[in-house]
Order: sequence, then C-alpha cells, then structure tokens
Amino acid sequence: MKKPPVKKIILVVMLVLFAFCAATAIAQDAAPAAPAAAGEKVPVDPGGTSADFIWLLVSAFLVFFMQAGFAMVETGFTRAKNATNILMKNLLDFSIGSLVFFFIGWGFMYGQDVLGVLGITDFAVTSADPGKAGGYYQYATWLFQVVFAATAATIVSGAMAERTKFKSYLIYSVVISAIIYPVTGHWIWNPNGWLAKLNFLDFAGSTVVHSVGGWLALTGAVVLGPRIGKYGPDGRPKAIAGHNIPLAALGVFILWLGWFGFNPGSTLKFADNIGHIAVTTNLSAAAGAVSALITIWIISKKPDASMALNGVLAGLVAVTAPCANVSPVSAVVIGLLAGVLVVLSVLFVDRVLKIDDPVGAISVHGVCGVFGTLAVGLFAEPQYNNGLTGLFFGGGFHQLGVQALGIASVAVYVLGLGFALFFILKKTVGLRVSKTEELKGLDIDEHGMEAYSGFQILD
Repeated sequence: MKKPPVKKIILVVMLVLFAFCAATAIAQDAAPAAPAAAGEKVPVDPGGTSADFIWLLVSAFLVFFMQAGFAMVETGFTRAKNATNILMKNLLDFSIGSLVFFFIGWGFMYGQDVLGVLGITDFAVTSADPGKAGGYYQYATWLFQVVFAATAATIVSGAMAERTKFKSYLIYSVVISAIIYPVTGHWIWNPNGWLAKLNFLDFAGSTVVHSVGGWLALTGAVVLGPRIGKYGPDGRPKAIAGHNIPLAALGVFILWLGWFGFNPGSTLKFADNIGHIAVTTNLSAAAGAVSALITIWIISKKPDASMALNGVLAGLVAVTAPCANVSPVSAVVIGLLAGVLVVLSVLFVDRVLKIDDPVGAISVHGVCGVFGTLAVGLFAEPQYNNGLTGLFFGGGFHQLGVQALGIASVAVYVLGLGFALFFILKKTVGLRVSKTEELKGLDIDEHGMEAYSGFQILD
C-alpha cells in the first residue's frame, strides 16, 4: 500500500493556515476597529511616550541577543559533530517563529478575547494604526513579544540535541509559535485571559516562557529517547561531555546580559521600578551560581563548571516571575534555592527518570520556572509593584493557590499538546535520525558541512 504524502500534506496545511490568517488580517485592516465589549480590557496600550518606545525596543534588542546566548550554551554543552545543527535550529526557530507569530500567534495571544481562552482578531498586528497618535506602539510591543516567543521555542532545542531530525524540529517551531505559546500567553498576559482575571502573576515569564519551554523539552526528550551510549546495559548514565565549556560560559554571560532586557523590559514602559527589577534579577543569578557550585562540590567533590553555569540560568529563570514583587534580599534567597534545586533536578532527571537532557533544559527552565512562579505567592511584598503580599509576609495561602492553579493548568495543556505533537511527528515524518547519522554527527548528514572543517573530530 502506498504511503500518504505526509510532507506535502503538512506543507499544504501550513500554507492554508498562513493564507487564512493573512486574509483575516487584510479584512480586519480594511474594516474599522470594533470597540471593546463591556468589561473587556484593551490588551495592548495603544500609545506611549518616546522614552517608553526607546526602552521597549532596547529591551527587545537585548532579549533578541539571548538567541546567540542559547546557541552558544547548547553548542558548548554538546559535541563538536553536531555544532552546525545546533546553530541552525537556533537560527530557524527564531526566523520561522517571527513569521508565524506575526501572522498567527499574535492574534491568538492579544486578539479579541473569547471566553478567556484565546484571541480571534488582530492577526498580522492590524491594530497598529500609523494614522493615529501612538499608532506605531503596537509594532514595538509585537517585537518585544516575538523575542519572548522565540525564547520559549529555543529552549526545547537543547533537550532534544544531537539526535533530532531537522525538518521535524522546524515543524515543532511552527506549532509552538502559532498555537502553544500564544494560547498560554493569552491566559496570563492578555488582561482578559482567564488566569489573568484570577490575578495569576507571572511578571516576565517564569511560566509563560520558561515552563512552557521546559514542559515541551520534557515531552520531546521522552518521546525521542536518549542518545546512543548515554545509558549502559545496567541503566547507569554515562557522561557525554560537551566539547567547548568556554563557548557555553560565553553563552551564559550573553543570557545574563539579555535578562536585563527580559525582566526590566517587561514593565513595557520606562517605569521608575526598572532599577529595582534589574537588581533583583542580578542578585538571583549570582546567588544561583554560588549555591549550585557549592551543591555540586559537596555531591561530586568537584566544583563543576557546567553546574555553576546552569546555576546562573536557574537563578534568572526563578526570579523572572517575582522580580518586580520581591525585595533584593528575597531575590537572593530565591536564587540560592534555585541553584540547589537545579543541581538536584539535573541529577534526578538523569539518574532516576533516565531522561537524556544534554543541556539541563528541563531542570533549568521547567523546574525552576515552576519554583519561580510559586515564589510570587511566597515572597511578594506589598510595597513593590502592585501591592501583592506573599505567604511569608502575611498574605496567606490565596495567592500561592492561584499560582499553583496556573502552573498546573499550563502543565496539563502543554504536556498534552507536546506529547501529541511529538508522537505525530514520530509516526509521520519521523522524529529521530538513524543510528548511522547520529554516530557520524548531524552536521554532515543533515547539513552537508562541518562546524570545524579541517579539524579531526574524535566523537
């Protein structure tokens, strides 16, 4: 029996989806904007000062530069024979994600609300009206949001590194940027979303960005399976060392820098609390590095560089949700706890769950994203940002319960779609390269080139 032309079918579906959203955008652009329904809030501020524009765009540029950071971290923590493949995935998930988020994702995230679940208008950012005062502001807001969408997408690359088919990864990039990320973003960051109405707070994306990426990383790694040679016949994990720790360290420093756009930029305007947010962001990162280093030093008797580097990222991810609502001292505590948590989680995922995650994405983004979101309900103090009070400062369990509900809801949604997506890819176009391709390295068979041409690659 002849197999159905799966690739052609997928291509046609994608083209039809693009065409539908483009047509909708053109129709919306031609029609006058409908007024907001009673009780419905405007998702995006229609204007801003010059300082707001500059701050929002500079922050977007910093977050965009984080793509380079992720590329360096993932390349450094994996083997030389797959370096080109890693770089290509980071390049294309942003390139494809930009187009998809413009035509589709933005509308689902910030369009006119339906039942608090998703938007159904404003595809291709048709709400921007250059003919009105402040009419360009939506474009700046879209740019800031698309770099966040790209961050969520690229997290998965590291967990599925060294054995994933390139074409399958590209299809995944379309789905997360068009559907998965925008819907969770609508729930939480669109003021009409159902979690937003419950006062679920995720200031800069511990859940919206990092947990979404972490949950998808988990599903992808599980469906894909471990790399060849990762686990012995007795089930014990074997270390597969990355080929360039200096490159990984450079990536972490780039990400640290980019986070000063990620968190303070989430004010979406040139607000008076950006300095406070920058301080809490920095302190949590520093504390995460120190506590992760101490933790792995105690466990392995060596000050492992890769764990310390992941400790920085753990502190950054954990403080992303509460950065505007906690004191600098609380930010240090959050970072210290995140550094310990990421080390224990990496070891648990690797040794107990036996899930092969080459860069620790599940632990850094998934586990620490959950912890950071809960930290809002624990450490928030009323004198910061919106007057929210956490459990440790007399606020009771209510906000903590709201945070837990949001975490659980996003987890169920993303895990369900993630497993379905990767299972379908596995059964259709294929998810994993052949054994020969994996052993040879993805650079040669997938891309026809080597990252280090002229050098002998031993593994």
